[in-house]
Amino acid sequence: MHQSEDNKFIPMTSVSSGKVRKAREDVFYYTNQIVNVIFIGTSEGWVLVDAGMPKCGEELRLVAEDIFGANAKPSAIILTHGHFDHVGGIVHLIEHWNVPVYAHPLEFPFLTGQQSYPEPDTSVEGGMLAKISSIYPNEPIDITPALKALPGDGTVPHLEGWKWVHTPGHSPGQVALFRESDATLISADAIITVKQDSMYKVLVQKKEVCGPPVYLTTNWQAAYESVKKLEALNPQIVVPGHGTAMEGAELTEGLRKLVDEFEEGAVPEHGKFVR
Repeated sequence: MHQSEDNKFIPMTSVSSGKVRKAREDVFYYTNQIVNVIFIGTSEGWVLVDAGMPKCGEELRLVAEDIFGANAKPSAIILTHGHFDHVGGIVHLIEHWNVPVYAHPLEFPFLTGQQSYPEPDTSVEGGMLAKISSIYPNEPIDITPALKALPGDGTVPHLEGWKWVHTPGHSPGQVALFRESDATLISADAIITVKQDSMYKVLVQKKEVCGPPVYLTTNWQAAYESVKKLEALNPQIVVPGHGTAMEGAELTEGLRKLVDEFEEGAVPEHGKFVR
């Protein structure tokens, strides 16, 4: 197994970096620089969702021990998708914990060393983080020995009561996780709550319901369909891949506006993946 050939520390941060917050009694999220890593407690232990920015493996292990106790080890790791900021510590974690990693089969080429993601679009309309996106890793990792496909029936291994929802657009095999009993949504990058191309908004974590990051989203029609699919679930709280958890009327109204004004508010005016 190995991380990507272009795996490197990315000097980006936010005011939320290093914080653990509780979204539900059994759902915690930790902001690693600019991305959220989710820890879900279960009756049998816990499950990790995503693996953060490059070089963060040891950091995430220590966070897990702060939440669940010494030598905490998950039952499994779920990857919402394989972009660099969601798999940055994955090899370290697998080697330390020796647990299975589940992902959608359409992400497998990027997780088995076979295929690179398209290079980030520095030409896309957006702020400073879009303009410097050429520094972001895009080459594949290889975690073949640990990798397993998410079940075709929509269930999530080791997470009773949760289901996975296919949300392509930002990446071919991106998934969100949803628990119907309390309408909790882990939205990955299909829906986020900070404008991810703006360096200032990311730094201060200005909260707003947004579509996926523009510089890495390659299929905007699919992204729109994914947003509609998640909005139709009527989530009462969302824990996004980027930004702060949001709930209640603020979330409901923000999602409705995102669906209604997706073309004007989420899709950039220009960029190599636009139309």
